[in-house]
Amino acid sequence: MSNPNDPRTPVTVLGLGAMGSALAGAFVRAGHPTTVWNRTAGKADALVARGAVRADTVAEAVAAGPLVIVCVLDYAAAREILEPAGPRLSGRVLVNLTSDTPERARSAAVWAAGHGIDYLDGSVMVPTPDIGQPGATLLYSGSRQAFETYEETLKVLGGRAAYLGDDHGTAAVYDLSLLGFFFSAMAGLVHAFALSGAEGIAAKEFVPFTEAIAGILPPIAAGMAQDLDRGVFSGDQDNIVMEAAGIAHVIEASVDRGINTEVLDAVQGLADRTIAAGHGKTGFISVIEEMRKPSAKG
Repeated sequence: MSNPNDPRTPVTVLGLGAMGSALAGAFVRAGHPTTVWNRTAGKADALVARGAVRADTVAEAVAAGPLVIVCVLDYAAAREILEPAGPRLSGRVLVNLTSDTPERARSAAVWAAGHGIDYLDGSVMVPTPDIGQPGATLLYSGSRQAFETYEETLKVLGGRAAYLGDDHGTAAVYDLSLLGFFFSAMAGLVHAFALSGAEGIAAKEFVPFTEAIAGILPPIAAGMAQDLDRGVFSGDQDNIVMEAAGIAHVIEASVDRGINTEVLDAVQGLADRTIAAGHGKTGFISVIEEMRKPSAKG
């Protein structure tokens, strides 16, 4: 039997959407015998041309090797694919790189345990072009033995393969938390394009200056994390009252130009409620107390 971390370790990839195809392609490039399956068989054509083996059924694909990767739309789709092949998966390592909730990840782990499957849940934190790169980050949680056995193989997908612990839901918690940050930032960026564009500024002229904002986020995040872990929300460098005034200016200018302000209205609401609670002199991280409350429903 070959060493699990040998480049020739056989790998199976189930699901050949954009991300699944990128995952399978990385294994092919690295020299792994790679078996692929997709409900629409034609999606495997490009990979087969590069050396992958197309399986006609999930059971056939699973039987091809000890390490099985699944990456599809959600856990309902993953379960539909995997359920019939449950007995064939027994004794193998299953790595689920489908994005979904922590609760569903833990439920999937219970299902896997019931079928004798060594299960790792995972999250891909980079776009498809970055798959296979040394700096690409993928997160894993669940079976430590599975991760340690195939760590070097999994690093083919991204050199930053982080194991987060034996709770199968942890990778999904990180994934959704980071995606929440990402999508909120993306909405803010689109608002910036809309507001600047309303004054006739071309997006290509505006975009170089977004680096000034993006560049200060890492140190700001580190400072927020330190304050949060210490439970000390100092406002030495800034405070909520000052930042709320800045938010109000953006909203006013947007309204004057007929620009949608829903995203910033939500931010202003958090700031206003934090100030009303007596925390106006603290830093922006103090809005977390409002974040921790359930959203008001209409």
